[in-house]
Amino acid sequence: MRVPPPSDSAPLLILASASPRRTELLRQIGVPHRVLASAIDERRHAGESAEACVRRLARDKALHVQGLLSGVAATLPVLGADTEVVLDDELLGKAADRDSALSMLARLSGRWHWVISAVALATSGGVSCLLSRSEVQFRALQAAECAAYWDSGEPRDKAGAYAIQGRGALFIEQLRGSYSGVMGLPLFETAQLLTQAGVRLWGTDG
Repeated sequence: MRVPPPSDSAPLLILASASPRRTELLRQIGVPHRVLASAIDERRHAGESAEACVRRLARDKALHVQGLLSGVAATLPVLGADTEVVLDDELLGKAADRDSALSMLARLSGRWHWVISAVALATSGGVSCLLSRSEVQFRALQAAECAAYWDSGEPRDKAGAYAIQGRGALFIEQLRGSYSGVMGLPLFETAQLLTQAGVRLWGTDG
């Protein structure tokens, strides 16, 4: 499959995600890359723990895209990631519509929840995966501000119907864990995998 041309310099890896937030975070640590989004079934399996589900999805995304590559692109590592908001052992996922988003925000209001992010790197030598767990506490939310937040457009493609890097930060009272992990790509774990695979960090042209 033809991989879209890079937007900056020669890529060091393929990102198996169309998320602009993950692209932004990779650029933050100086890793030029190309994007080729995966297309897998992201439903949770019966009896599967939240952590096992997130790990599996990150690995499956990386492996799916790796299988699509050919030519020079096939020699590049493939980075897959999955992030889920977990409340009462339920994966909240992305809001399907306004009512769904407002329901999620009402459930998160005034409570702690987990954000679990897994990152997987597929290379010719196999696939490795690391997990990040963060705890996030929301302050008590008012129905009117939740409605205004939905109208801003920000929650529409976000797990749990909020974005920590955007206006959703106004809802967060405490965070225990990884800010980048809550955004969608835990940079500590990502850097570990990339370093182990020989992928250069701190690039000046990424």
